[in-house]
Amino acid sequence: MPFDFKKEYAELYTPKTKPSIVTVPPMTFIMIDGHGDPNTAPEYQNAIEVLYGLAYTIKMSKKADKQPEGYFDFVVPPLEGLWWSEGEPSDMCSVDKSAFFWTAMLRQPDFVNESAFAQAKETLAKKKPHLNLSLARLELFEEALCAQIMHIGSYDDEPATLALLDKFIAESGRSLDISESRRHHEIYLSDPRKTAAEKLKTVLRHPIL
Repeated sequence: MPFDFKKEYAELYTPKTKPSIVTVPPMTFIMIDGHGDPNTAPEYQNAIEVLYGLAYTIKMSKKADKQPEGYFDFVVPPLEGLWWSEGEPSDMCSVDKSAFFWTAMLRQPDFVNESAFAQAKETLAKKKPHLNLSLARLELFEEALCAQIMHIGSYDDEPATLALLDKFIAESGRSLDISESRRHHEIYLSDPRKTAAEKLKTVLRHPIL
């Protein structure tokens, strides 16, 4: 069976609706940075197409003549995003969405190194030459100590859940540590094209000290 990160690392992908503290290990991601409202910005839609294009190209390299060293089949993990706004890194709730800065990202298996990533870019470029693959990078990302919670409902209703999360952090004797190097983090477990807004599942994660 393909390796499923959501099942093997359930503590990272399926938290309860009650906040908890988790130590997040280093993980490899394909990342793309951008700016603007994710609902309307072409830049964001292009980033998503590039991310999934590369991820599925890597997954399907199992059918290629030459597989990456250490290859194993896997389920493409859920889309994730880091979010912030200029001048207000810790307050995402009151920011106009057009002012968002973001890093869209997809986790990759450890066998995906720069060589495998470059090969995936080359293969995808032949299939979809219209994509700007230069935007994508491979990065080892380490969040370390964080607090997280499962949000069920519309993305627009996240502020109430975030308030619960931040209250939990304070009552736990911890401090919120959102900065230029540690961001508000979301993991999207539902496809908004196929799921009613009130049933969307999103992991909300904040870095702490």
